[in-house]
Amino acid sequence: MNQTELSELMISLKDKGLTVAFAESCTAGLLASEFVRAKGSSEVLKGSLVVYQPEVKQKLLGVKKETLDLYTAESQQVTNEMVMGLKKLLGADISIATTGLAGPGGSETEEKPVGTMFVSFLYDGKAEEFREVFKGNTESVRKQLVDFIFQKLQGVLEQHYDR
Repeated sequence: MNQTELSELMISLKDKGLTVAFAESCTAGLLASEFVRAKGSSEVLKGSLVVYQPEVKQKLLGVKKETLDLYTAESQQVTNEMVMGLKKLLGADISIATTGLAGPGGSETEEKPVGTMFVSFLYDGKAEEFREVFKGNTESVRKQLVDFIFQKLQGVLEQHYDR
């Protein structure tokens, strides 16, 4: 998302009085860092937690050890629990959590190759989850995921809040 599009997204969020919070694993703060490039972000962003290690996901967001053991830290199930814990912790109107395999060395398999990313949105009593596979190096995969999330956030605004 370019600077103009990001600014328009921020204006839309601000005009609707909506707040946003992130729980970031694989993006390691990039999501929040890119989000605050837009003017007005201080009125919209409640906060962002970087929860990189499984123990931190458990301790800060209440992700169950059983979920981590059964599905791995890089899974949709873990992302879903992360977003619920984030909503409880920060109370933003729109909570977004992400995990995934930006580079080798995690829980990659043939079914879940490097580049596989999981995202969960929680807003207005609704939940949406996404599984995407991006190509490229670690930095490129993380950037593609951030852009994907911003585009989905724009879609949530248009489909759910612009009525």
